[in-house]
Amino acid sequence: MSLRAGTSSWSEKTWVGSFYPAGTRPADFLTYYATQFDTVEADVTYYRVPSAAMVRGWEQKTPDGFVLAAKFPRSIVHCGEGPQPDGAKLLVPEFVADDTAEFLAAMSLLGPKCGPLVLQFPYLNKRAFPRWEPFLERLDAYLEGLPDRFRYGVEIRNKGWVREELLAILRRHRTALVLVDLPYMPHPASLARDLDLFTADFVYVRLIGDRKATEAATETFDHIALDKSDSLARWADFLRPAVARGTETYAYANNHFAGHGPATIRELAALLRAVADA
Repeated sequence: MSLRAGTSSWSEKTWVGSFYPAGTRPADFLTYYATQFDTVEADVTYYRVPSAAMVRGWEQKTPDGFVLAAKFPRSIVHCGEGPQPDGAKLLVPEFVADDTAEFLAAMSLLGPKCGPLVLQFPYLNKRAFPRWEPFLERLDAYLEGLPDRFRYGVEIRNKGWVREELLAILRRHRTALVLVDLPYMPHPASLARDLDLFTADFVYVRLIGDRKATEAATETFDHIALDKSDSLARWADFLRPAVARGTETYAYANNHFAGHGPATIRELAALLRAVADA
């Protein structure tokens, strides 16, 4: 099957005893993780450009055939000193070129284990971009300058921006629209009634969920705290045609989706595999 399913990050310490065997050290998390899943999304790269030593460590701790996706650093997709993004710097070459080059050089050390690299943009308010056209122009130019030896995804958190103008840019650059589960974003199944959301030769899904609701239900991420079975069934229905066509599909579950990322992604994978094996 063309599905690669894993979690967003592997560093959660409360997984020890529920996912990781009791006594597993953080330094051994990824090694064990790679015995359970064939892919993971690195979250740490959002907070800093990874060092060469860090990336080589990931490569050494995972088997052949494993795929590690990663987020572009915050210094490229956010650029703000505090919580507010800096629209004057975001994707502007003089501010982001160095970190872009360093990030891609580091990720190249993974070789064939390097998965899609995701530009996860925050919600961009009117202060950052009074109009969306300048953002589209910058995104178009930025994607044009990226080397084609990697695959890329773009995550948008402005619900009104998922329009044909954006999708056309992504198609031109063979970049995936990241399909995301967030409480303030429309479900892809709804958007797909009017738009072709598949803009690349692969599909990229992030099950993020409602952080506030999940944290109100649990203080640890070692168990499922919210019943999201209906939501997962809807995602499975939406993704099933792409998987059935053989389109390479990457899906990652965050702990905040239902309380325990590993269980969430296993449930989604089981729903998709049940039909594929029928």
